[in-house]
Amino acid sequence: MDTLNGSVVGARRNEDIALDLLKFVAGTVGVGRPAAASTGFSGAAAAKPEEQVTHLLELYARCLRVVEGKADEHAAEKEAAQ
Repeated sequence: MDTLNGSVVGARRNEDIALDLLKFVAGTVGVGRPAAASTGFSGAAAAKPEEQVTHLLELYARCLRVVEGKADEHAAEKEAAQ
């Protein structure tokens, strides 16, 4: 049994690839990390955990659209709505 639903077993699903992309992007830009304490001027207040979760879910949805090749379609729909 080397196929599952027409695909090769072991092939990565789009959801898995999007999750890896999310991890990379979030780790690179520091999304979801608590703000580091520093002396002096501090910019914006730290985001609430609920806001961080919302941002991560939105980022995952964007990553999934990119992996599925639907990012261009979504951008065109968004521009048309404006």
